[in-house]
Amino acid sequence: MPSIELSQHRLHFEVQGADRGKPWLIFSNSLGTDLHMWDLQVAALSQDFRILRYDNRGHGRSSSPASPFKLAELGADLIALMDHLGIDRASFCGLSIGGLIGQWLAVHASNRFERFVLCATAPRIGSFESWQHRMDTVIHGGLNVIVEATRERWFTQQLCMQEPELVDRILASFSNTSIEGYVGCCAALRDADMTPSLGNIEHPVLAVSGQDDPVCRPSELDEIAKAVVNGRHFSLPGKHIVNLEGPGQFNRLITSFIKTDGRVEFPPK
Repeated sequence: MPSIELSQHRLHFEVQGADRGKPWLIFSNSLGTDLHMWDLQVAALSQDFRILRYDNRGHGRSSSPASPFKLAELGADLIALMDHLGIDRASFCGLSIGGLIGQWLAVHASNRFERFVLCATAPRIGSFESWQHRMDTVIHGGLNVIVEATRERWFTQQLCMQEPELVDRILASFSNTSIEGYVGCCAALRDADMTPSLGNIEHPVLAVSGQDDPVCRPSELDEIAKAVVNGRHFSLPGKHIVNLEGPGQFNRLITSFIKTDGRVEFPPK
């Protein structure tokens, strides 16, 4: 499997989609998932974009350096991967911690990107205390002890009934995430707060929320869209993993945004 060796860890990635000449689109994953959380996006968008997706350090097939991690380190991992692949500029779509990484990149590596889709995220996700409690729970009990709570936060009952294999596959990748990688990323979430920097983001930003997301509420995505210079917010059916709840609508929405200089039609047809 393709990967690059960084100073402390190995980063796994996949490049798929259109031949050279098409615009680059990078997907960044939620905490506790691997790059396959974007399978339904890759299948639909591969003719229009050259797609890069990757596993965050300590997730999927990427190895883990010693935790804790910092948000800046997670962002630097992607810049190193872009340099390795010769990607000068790309559009970016990230969900949850992936969306937080996107906010950091929009501030600290703005010259490398065109547009940002920030999904089910916030400038500060949760609280210091909640993340520290999550870390302590996982260190002492493993990830299996929070699988059912994760199912409840991530997916609607409707999706669990209609697509049980899809849901189980995502949760299996969650359970198989390394403890050190998961806890390391929890530390990055515990410490990160992009709120003071949002006003410095001048790229077109599409903030996408899940209407019933208990993790990152629609109001938090609306705050992002209002705080950046050029932002819009749309809310779609679903909970936290909003790209899987209604993938057709999600795919059309982000395609419209990326291919039309930030103008979007809603609801996407």
